[in-house]
Amino acid sequence: MTERSAYRAVFRGTFLITALVPALLLPALAQAQAGWTPLKLYKAEEVAPACARGLADFRARVKKLEAMPAADAAAVYAELDRLTLAQEDLEGPVYLLNNVSPDPKLRAAAEPCIVELGKFGTEFAQNEKLYALVKALKPADAVDAKLREDMLRDFEDSGVALPADKRARMKAILEEKENLQLEFARNIRDNNARLAFTAEEVKGLPADYLARARKNEKGEYLFGFGYPEYVPFMEYSDNDAARRRYQFAFTNRGTPRNLELLARTVKLRQEIADLFGYPSYAHFAVRKRMAETPEAIEKFLGEVQAAASGLQTKELEELRVYAVQAQGLAGEQAKAFRLQPWNLSYWQRRLKQERYQLDQNALRKYFPTNASVAWVLDVSGRLYGVGFRPSAAPVWHEDVRALDVIDQASGAVLGGIYLDLYPRDGKYGHAAAFGVAHPSALEKRLPVSALVANLNKEGLDGEELVTLLHEFGHVLHGVLSKTRYAAEGGTSVERDFVEAPSQMYEEWARRLEPLRLLAGHCSPACPQVDAALVARMTAAHNFGRGIRYSRQLLYAGFDMRLHARHAPGEKIDPEALWDAMEGATPLGHVDGTQFPGSFGHLMGGYAAGYYGYMWSEVLALDMLSRFGDKLLNPEVGRLYRETVLSRGGERKATDMVRDFLGRAPSSKAFYDEIAGKRLQ
Repeated sequence: MTERSAYRAVFRGTFLITALVPALLLPALAQAQAGWTPLKLYKAEEVAPACARGLADFRARVKKLEAMPAADAAAVYAELDRLTLAQEDLEGPVYLLNNVSPDPKLRAAAEPCIVELGKFGTEFAQNEKLYALVKALKPADAVDAKLREDMLRDFEDSGVALPADKRARMKAILEEKENLQLEFARNIRDNNARLAFTAEEVKGLPADYLARARKNEKGEYLFGFGYPEYVPFMEYSDNDAARRRYQFAFTNRGTPRNLELLARTVKLRQEIADLFGYPSYAHFAVRKRMAETPEAIEKFLGEVQAAASGLQTKELEELRVYAVQAQGLAGEQAKAFRLQPWNLSYWQRRLKQERYQLDQNALRKYFPTNASVAWVLDVSGRLYGVGFRPSAAPVWHEDVRALDVIDQASGAVLGGIYLDLYPRDGKYGHAAAFGVAHPSALEKRLPVSALVANLNKEGLDGEELVTLLHEFGHVLHGVLSKTRYAAEGGTSVERDFVEAPSQMYEEWARRLEPLRLLAGHCSPACPQVDAALVARMTAAHNFGRGIRYSRQLLYAGFDMRLHARHAPGEKIDPEALWDAMEGATPLGHVDGTQFPGSFGHLMGGYAAGYYGYMWSEVLALDMLSRFGDKLLNPEVGRLYRETVLSRGGERKATDMVRDFLGRAPSSKAFYDEIAGKRLQ
């Protein structure tokens, strides 16, 4: 997942990338000087005055722009770029720290500033003088033309061309939506509740997992909502009632308030569609994405359903029979047993462990976290011709590390990376890449990205290794972009393409060629990944595809239904819609669970866009085919860097994919993946 940009303590002592990955750095690079600007790490009391100064500066820059002649297009483009950079200097650190700072006062102080920045963004996009100025610009080339096209879209999407009364209403809607989104995220992020479980309830859980757990005065184990706590519990606890209790609390961790916030937001989105004369918010949102229309999305989702639904039914019945036999059930008990959301991952884990001799928790010895991070850097360096070294940039927590990214061929510093990998109270709870500063060749600004995750400190299972690669794919998309203008940098691409580079990179966690390098980064030594282990990992990955894609279909379908046409005065009830849609699935709905209250994607940029995960995967797997059987091919890697990663949003996604593949995109690899034919 990529988080909003400005327009996601294993490391003891110094994190010596040079020692772990000597091949990445050329000797001359030791003399290179970092050229990226570290984030300003505000104190709580500094945010408000910095925000006020920044906003005053932005408005002064707008006044300057208003007076500039369109005939001097190069000067206008340059001034617009400088304004973007000034905004990023403030919004980048404020937004990131709102999500990751260990100081609750700072997180709270950041929110009013984010709201004011949102107001300025709307004010800017509704500025009729600026709209007329950009409209009158004569682009010098295709890059200027793409920036102009994107800016005009943003102006028009904010209502600049609407009548005055509708424009005012649009402004109010956008400001209210910003507040709703912040509150929704806060209700999940700041929920530090912990559930207590007895020794009986934690039977089956790995000993190392229990050894790290907190306990209360009664000696009961305490677990919160971080993924390194929740996921293993749901997979390993033998106590069905304990899993059920944990699943309910985890699913409802943002409710009931977040259900109200989501309903209000959906209502406001329908009002936006009405203001612009579109049938639904989905029509408004997707018209300038790759999909272009909701009808195209529904067709795509229908095709995925046809490919996955029969497989899901087969897998669920196979899993149910396995669970019945494993429990020794017979007769009426066997007939009555059904899979539930709180036991699905438990029985999947047991079946895979027995059938494929693959225990995800046992994989942690193959993938120690420190070594896994070094391995990702190694693979990235081999593929893209880059190196990494520790940076002296200040960080917001002792677990966080900063790195310089260096071009091997020239020795030039390309940008900076922050790695914030482990859970803590008050931190963003998922995994995401935050593009906090974008490149500007015009102003010689280098990009900065932050990888924010909640990984196990001691070692990763297969899924966590995939997550690390996925988010690092987003980070590379940010720091390897070399765009002329900051507004087009990094992941500033169509929403239904933004996940493709990160999804493609997941494959490096599933293939022997790259995985066999990981043991070389272990200290102390760890087992070598071999062909037999990769074969078992592949077999385990292939089981559950129908279940996995059907769940993604449910999320995407719910999103599209939620943002379909709503009549004036119609009550919007996300919970009721979800209950009905989930209830129609083979697993059914569990009364009392309120998943939409924690579905944060729909409060941000993925509204009427969750389908983009599967849409992007079509392109990701197709682009992957360019590597063939050699995932560490540096020639292909550098071609990909040049045609896709370095271009950011300067070109349309379809054109970049065509350039890289040398042909039109194909969906064959995606449907082969669903059918289990791609990896065998």
